[in-house]
Parts: sequence; C-alpha cells; structure tokens
Amino acid sequence: MRKSLLVLLLWAPVAMALIPKPTERLDHATQRAIQHFLLHNRIVDTPQELDNAPYIVAAQGGRVLGANGERVHARGRLDPAQPSYGIFRQGKVYTDPATQELLGVNADEIGTARFVLADDLTTLAVQRVTQEIRPGDRLLGAQPQVELNTLESANSSAIITGHIIDIPKGVTQIGVLDAVTLNKGRRDGLIEGQLLTVIKAGATVRDVLTGTPTQLPQERAGTLLVFRTYEKLSYALVLSASRALAVKDRFETHQQAQ
Repeated sequence: MRKSLLVLLLWAPVAMALIPKPTERLDHATQRAIQHFLLHNRIVDTPQELDNAPYIVAAQGGRVLGANGERVHARGRLDPAQPSYGIFRQGKVYTDPATQELLGVNADEIGTARFVLADDLTTLAVQRVTQEIRPGDRLLGAQPQVELNTLESANSSAIITGHIIDIPKGVTQIGVLDAVTLNKGRRDGLIEGQLLTVIKAGATVRDVLTGTPTQLPQERAGTLLVFRTYEKLSYALVLSASRALAVKDRFETHQQAQ
C-alpha cells in the first residue's frame, strides 16, 4: 500500500505536466492563425442576412468591376461611423447532415473598402481585394474581435457531440492550425475557448477467419479549440492531431473523452 502511494505521489507531477494548460493553448502561431482566419472568413445565419445587406452598384466611372485602389459606389444603409466594411459574396450553404436543417451560410470574402462619402449612393475606397469586385457583392461591418484572454480561460459544462462539416480553405485533409466548421453553435451550448476531442470511426476490415466485415474501435484523433461561435455553427482550430482529420469526423466535448 505504501509503495503504491509513493509511486502515485512521484507520478502525479509528471501526469499534471502532460495535461495542456489553458495558457499554453494560445502561443503566437495559434493566435496568428485565428486572427488571419477571421480576417477572411465569416458566417451569416440566413441567406436573407446577405440579401438585405448594402451592395455594390458599380465601380468608379460606371465600370462593372472594381479592383484594388479604386472607388466603388454602393446602395443601402451604411454607417459613416463605421470606417471600414468587408466585401462579401454568398458561398456555401450549410445544412445539418442528420436533420437537413439550414444552419447558416458562408460569406466568401472579396476584400475591404473604406467609407468615403454618403450621397444617393455611398462611395467607398477599395483597400484590399482577393478577387475582382462585382455588382451585387455585399458590404458587412466588422466582426467583434476575438478576446484571446477569454479563450484561454473559457470553461463550459455543456455536453455536446457533433461533426466537422467543412474546411473553409478547401483542402480535403485537416492538420494542426487548420480551421474547420462545426455543425453546432451557441444554441447548443458551445462557447468560444471550449476544447473538443475529435473521434474517428474505426476502419471496416475483413475477418480473415470468418470472412465477415468487422469494424475496428473508434479512436481519439485530435483536439479542437472553438474560437468563434454563431447561432447554429462554429469555427474551431486544430490544436493537435494524431491522424489526418476530415469532414464528417465526429467531435465531442473534452470532458466526455476523459
């Protein structure tokens, strides 16, 4: 009994050192990955949210396309106190893989523009573009900044299970510091800063003796950090991965996997 207790006491500091501390989650590389991703990606809850947003009418001089450094004219309610607007185009429409419920719409970022003058049409100066601006592209105000210190200390008791449903940058295999879209959001209890465990289903193999298909046990494959929540969707960053992750992989809240 005394020997077992001694081993336990000697092992405890080592075991505690192996558990990631919240402040270790957000090193400089992690912070840069989150901020860079949010600069170029966002979700709106419904297509109507984009349809009702102010939109580009034409570029300066009546041209139909706008490029970096040009001025563009927009119609719709824009706030002069908002110095800069993102330019977006409707992207993927997300539905729940099980229920087919509409969860949200990815707003593809085209660039940014600075408010210049309000008249019958609002004039904006294009600051940055990732592709040519078209008539009908939408203007949205800036998202709230991610509070990194809040991410480091977030904790939730909610028990949540869901799936990775998209990789916004378009690759098929997911690795460390890649961002993914999840089919759960604020209404499900997810909070920014929450840790999630990715569970991959075991492969199906053929039993060489019986000839029957046999599914191998599921296994933990990585850890996600939720850094932006929407009503029904969330963005998360891959903090660790023992295997390549993919769309349709299941996740569960960290305490479920302990």
